[in-house]
Amino acid sequence: MARMLEVCVDSVESAVSAARGGAMRLELCANLVIGGTSPDEDLFCMVRGRVDIPIRVLLRPRFGDFLYSEEEFELLQRQVRRFAALGADGVVIGVLRADGTLDEPRMAELIALAGGCGITLHRAFDVCRDPFEALAAARRLGVDTILTSGRQASCTEGAALLRELVGRSGGRPQILVGAGVNADVIRMLQPATGADAFHLSAKRTENSRMAYRREGVPMGLPGISEFEVWRCDEAAVRAARCALDAFCGAE
Repeated sequence: MARMLEVCVDSVESAVSAARGGAMRLELCANLVIGGTSPDEDLFCMVRGRVDIPIRVLLRPRFGDFLYSEEEFELLQRQVRRFAALGADGVVIGVLRADGTLDEPRMAELIALAGGCGITLHRAFDVCRDPFEALAAARRLGVDTILTSGRQASCTEGAALLRELVGRSGGRPQILVGAGVNADVIRMLQPATGADAFHLSAKRTENSRMAYRREGVPMGLPGISEFEVWRCDEAAVRAARCALDAFCGAE
């Protein structure tokens, strides 16, 4: 597969900024602050109407692990079918068994529902039991991309495994490096790992435009301000694209 710079976004504003900055593909989600959950269909349609680069949709019914109940799996099935029909270029999915192995039968069901959409195995890969076993399973299933940090909190910490995964995969599936990616990390990791695909959110924090602020009334996770908004930094995306082009060749 060709080189790739994918930017994860959870708003129309961020999607537009990422595309302007040189993103080659978007991963669209909701609730990026908790690692991403499935987005709203209207959000997808608004983004699709404003950018002309491929969009893969993260499908994750809730925060937390990747062992899903029957109801959660049914929701995933419905979401795969629906976003494929809406014109998503790909879906980003991952289902594990309780023993930490990739749930191949359930993954196969979701992939069949996706039709011809591209398939990314998300960072469920990073918490599976055996990465090489999961790599082989992903190849059997026809997954074209694995998003991974090298099973560490950040991709720089996972560099050794990323290098091995890139070598073993041979581009099938493509290893998409994520978790802490920016221009400097691309310049460091690309020659160290041989990776040609990187995933980032390029987040910057914007202050709320609220003039009146009632502090001390959290609406969500403790410690997260209700008066900050995460947005994609166009300049950070542009810098990352320049770094990728320098190492992997510009179009």
